[in-house]
Amino acid sequence: MARIAGVNVPDKKRTPIALMYIHGIGRTTAFAICEKLGIDLQSRIGALDEDTLNRIRAEVDSDAYTIEGDLRRQTSLNIKRLMDMRCYRGLRHRAGLPLRGQRTKTNARTRKGPAKAIAGKKK
Repeated sequence: MARIAGVNVPDKKRTPIALMYIHGIGRTTAFAICEKLGIDLQSRIGALDEDTLNRIRAEVDSDAYTIEGDLRRQTSLNIKRLMDMRCYRGLRHRAGLPLRGQRTKTNARTRKGPAKAIAGKKK
């Protein structure tokens, strides 16, 4: 497995798809990196020579992209800022509820967790 930006990217995947395994690099950015470096979009990461991998590493590590730890830290600080401000979105984060106006009477199980049984409730 090739290691780029501290992430093991799979050898058998096409180059742009393998780059998407790095947190912060999506489809558009991955294809743009391949185009910029002149890498064939059909080539696999395992088939690339070490020089090409070094060029990819240099491009990804440049200051043009916020990836991995920096991006995770930035996201968590943004959420913490909202919670400290006690704005509506921050309160919803703190309560573990959906932020963007979704209904919570039914559904919302991803944010609320598994349903809790109510003791003594009979029909």
